[in-house]
Amino acid sequence: MTETLSKHERTLSAIIHASTFSKFIFPFGNFIIPLVLWTANKKEYEFVDYNGKQALNFQISLLLYSIIAGIISIPFFIGFFPNIFDVNLFGLHSLSDYNNLNIHFDSDDFKFGTWLLPLGISGLLQGALFMVNVVYTILATIKTNEGETFEYPVTIKFIK
Repeated sequence: MTETLSKHERTLSAIIHASTFSKFIFPFGNFIIPLVLWTANKKEYEFVDYNGKQALNFQISLLLYSIIAGIISIPFFIGFFPNIFDVNLFGLHSLSDYNNLNIHFDSDDFKFGTWLLPLGISGLLQGALFMVNVVYTILATIKTNEGETFEYPVTIKFIK
């Protein structure tokens, strides 16, 4: 496939993948820069169109997974910090008076306290997503620059 692709197509596709690292410079750079590069060149080059879709779908999927991991950890934080919501302010009673949700872990079972468990689980999930992002974006950039097609794993195809 490399003989039918121009150097410009391969380089532009690699830049689209690598531009997702711009999120470390400014917010949502991992969406804005690849989107601009992809939309400006998608009609001229089929290879650029394919890689732009791949990069954007992967970044959107990782954002979705990150949000889900954060949402999943919220009940654990509420369960581990029940006294935060126990206020009798303006005649409102504590949160536990309105529901019978009782999440309880014995703090003697944990060496560093109960608050580290949800923080650790959420942190591990976010760290794993970060590593998947870095590793597969570098692989996609290298493979694309060589003229090979690359498909990210665990990607939901939002843009078809």
